[in-house]
Amino acid sequence: MRAFTFPGQGSQAPGMGRDLAAAFPAARLVFEEVDEALGQKLSKLMFEGPADELTLTANAQPALMAVSIAVLRVLESDAKLDFGRHVAFVAGHSLGEYSALAAAGTFALSDAARLLRLRGDAMQKAVPVGTGAMAALLGLDLTAAQEVAAAARPGPDGKDEVCDCANDNAPGQVVVSGHKAAVERALEIAKSKGAKRAILLPVSAPFHCALMKPAADAMDEALAAVKMAPPRVPLVANVTAAPVSDAGEIAKLLVRQVTGMVRWRECVSAMKGAGVVNLYELGAGKVLSGLAKRIEPDVTGTALNGPADIEAFAKTL
Repeated sequence: MRAFTFPGQGSQAPGMGRDLAAAFPAARLVFEEVDEALGQKLSKLMFEGPADELTLTANAQPALMAVSIAVLRVLESDAKLDFGRHVAFVAGHSLGEYSALAAAGTFALSDAARLLRLRGDAMQKAVPVGTGAMAALLGLDLTAAQEVAAAARPGPDGKDEVCDCANDNAPGQVVVSGHKAAVERALEIAKSKGAKRAILLPVSAPFHCALMKPAADAMDEALAAVKMAPPRVPLVANVTAAPVSDAGEIAKLLVRQVTGMVRWRECVSAMKGAGVVNLYELGAGKVLSGLAKRIEPDVTGTALNGPADIEAFAKTL
């Protein structure tokens, strides 16, 4: 049994999607549609950079989705993928959940692009630059990381600041997010609790924590105005780590996801428990494929990025 997974922010890099566009008309059509939906030559930025502009949240989110859907469309047109027959579940890491839903037919491609542009803008504007931070706590399990986050909240003035667990990515890899001072306290507390490493991440905002409430409100309003269909196969949702197929429920979960923890470790385990043995990561990078092997060693994680990957995948159908 196969599942398709879709990467989140951090997997973007100049050159993404360029080989697909050169090799496959179906991919070019995806990039053209996204460009038109956004009123921007996002594809030029994806293919050529510069990296600092591509990394901006409002660009990276729709760009990553575009590459993921380009891979999917090529699989359907050239590898003769029958989505409903060949795929059991979809799941995406953070923004990748929108890619998963576009792949599964819940969102039209143009709507997914516009939603992610809005989501990126709203997340960036939710917290003034320099106010928030995120950090990876390596070598601690989720329970220990939650204890670290709780201990880091009280400030020197006695007032609590935000420090939440934002991503449970894999065994021993949890990310915390919140006010910069609280996250910096978490780094020191984590080391005292036996973390192998505790490092600040180079991000532009503190994602997946309570500080993102203004962005969650913006997404609630935006999703209410967009047509959503039931997905062709169930989505394993970030915030519940459980399959869902009801469009109205999915909209609620997407709003919760902005401030909630991405339970990726549990998502992978849930798919394995349902019989999935092959996880295919569609789009840029190989982050989720690497995590899959760490989470469930019996599950095969394979990245589908370019023409050679697609050719190899076609032979498995």
